[in-house]
Amino acid sequence: MTREQGGRAEIPALAIFGLVLPFVLGSSLLIFNDGDVRWHIAAGQWILDHRALPTADPFSFTFPGAKWVTFEWLSQLLYGSAHQLAGFGGVAALASLALVALHLVVVSQARRHVGPLGIAATIVLMDLALIPMMLARPHLLAWPLLAVWIAILLRARDSNRVPSLAFALLIVPWANLHGSWALGIVIAGFIALDHCLERRWDWPVVRGWLLFGILSTAAAMLTPNGLDGFLHPLTVSKLETLPLIVEWRPSDPARTPFFFVAVAATVLILLWRRPQVRPVIALLTVFLLAMALHQMRHQAMLAISAAILLPRALADHGVRAPLLSNSESKLAYVGVTLFIAGLVLFRAANSLEPPENGANPRTAIAAIPVELRNKPGLNGYGFGGPLILDGQRVFIDGRSDFYGDRFMLAYQRMVDGDRAALKAAINRYDLQWAMLPPRYDKLIVNLDSDPRWRRIHSDPVAIIYRRVD
Repeated sequence: MTREQGGRAEIPALAIFGLVLPFVLGSSLLIFNDGDVRWHIAAGQWILDHRALPTADPFSFTFPGAKWVTFEWLSQLLYGSAHQLAGFGGVAALASLALVALHLVVVSQARRHVGPLGIAATIVLMDLALIPMMLARPHLLAWPLLAVWIAILLRARDSNRVPSLAFALLIVPWANLHGSWALGIVIAGFIALDHCLERRWDWPVVRGWLLFGILSTAAAMLTPNGLDGFLHPLTVSKLETLPLIVEWRPSDPARTPFFFVAVAATVLILLWRRPQVRPVIALLTVFLLAMALHQMRHQAMLAISAAILLPRALADHGVRAPLLSNSESKLAYVGVTLFIAGLVLFRAANSLEPPENGANPRTAIAAIPVELRNKPGLNGYGFGGPLILDGQRVFIDGRSDFYGDRFMLAYQRMVDGDRAALKAAINRYDLQWAMLPPRYDKLIVNLDSDPRWRRIHSDPVAIIYRRVD
């Protein structure tokens, strides 16, 4: 088969897995199935309205004016702008663009080492792990940067050179989008170690990687939050209440079964093909797997990293020949760019309405009496974001790092049915109403049995009470 015939055979796979599939995933209503989506949008809109970053909390009545480190401000600004321009359709367009960028990077890297079947397997296994976390939140916008970062480091490593110091500046947008930049530095450390070991600690190589690492780490300081933003990933990791949040818990087959299917399938492929993986790269993969098993939120980091690392190890004949000539590549880049722009504009131009669920309790929010909307109320953790986007101040929302361990533990005691904790909160904050998910059954029993509280609305998504004493 000639190169042209082989190229024609590959093009459908590249188009499906690099463009069509991620666009479909980004347009899914599932990307809105998290209450945090809405407070991120609201934060972006606040930044747009005030032309500044909030330094004091504008969203809660429990910590009014308290210091808030908006370390994901760039993501929030992008989501807020997209929502202001085109509603949830605009947010879906932005998410689709990020997913297309991620998939194009992964497909382009995989294509250098494996054929259409390998590309399909790489993308399918990656997406099996990613789909539960494909939410319109800051981490999704950072995924393409993670893929580009690893690709740049490996390209340099394969060429037996240190990455250009200019590439260290990729950390600047990453650090303003999401806190996962810190893991990017760790990944760079593994790849640097692999290169230095091969070169037997040749000083120019060691020095080059040290300079790259120092500049990359310093680049993470180039945010409006300075040292606070730089230290924030460490601050979050030290919270005692992280296990209260589902995504920070250990991975569980009952919650993310497809992640375990993807891991098992990958292990079987590796046992079948028996690839030659350099020891340090194998150690990096095991490290990322351990992190993913320890905390569910790191499944995405493993999936994206493995999608770039492992096809390289499975290559039978080194790097494959380019699919297109230089002149053809230029035309292809223009065509793909125009096609992506068309998809994004189409997505933004067509309105979306997220489904009624715990992340979008629109019926319950509409049922809150007007006279209670400006008064302090007790809300479910996941309802904080929707209430904030509706313009109401909340008791709590998804910013667990902002509220801190003490407050989170007191809130959990209320949810677990502690009457003393509930009474203390009612008295301290003069709570006048409550909006809770039905799964808060113990707290609901306490309110139902208290004559000072009356249920005024109930649906499958939320129960609303008002205080009547």
